[in-house]
Amino acid sequence: MAWLLLALAIASEILATSALKLSNGFTHPGWTAVVAAGYLTSFTLLAQALKLQLDMGTAYAVWSGAGTAAIALIGAAFMGETLTPLKIAGILLIIGGVVVLNLAGSAH
Repeated sequence: MAWLLLALAIASEILATSALKLSNGFTHPGWTAVVAAGYLTSFTLLAQALKLQLDMGTAYAVWSGAGTAAIALIGAAFMGETLTPLKIAGILLIIGGVVVLNLAGSAH
């Protein structure tokens, strides 16, 4: 259940961050409301996942790493941002770091 909550927290954070770009500096009230609701939901779900005994470092690494990688890909696919080989390498390093933290967290 904790991992499901974490996955939902990641999805909410991705939605909020995407809406942040669309809010145009908080000048569009509808997208601004999506930003606020998305981040509030994301942090609430992350807090609940941590309450269910996920390691804080691992949960935060998965939450932030998955969100960062997804936002970079969404930016490239839908918002006209460039995805250079260096950015791809960075995304792969983030994913690798999350995997290592997960492996280290299960070794105790």
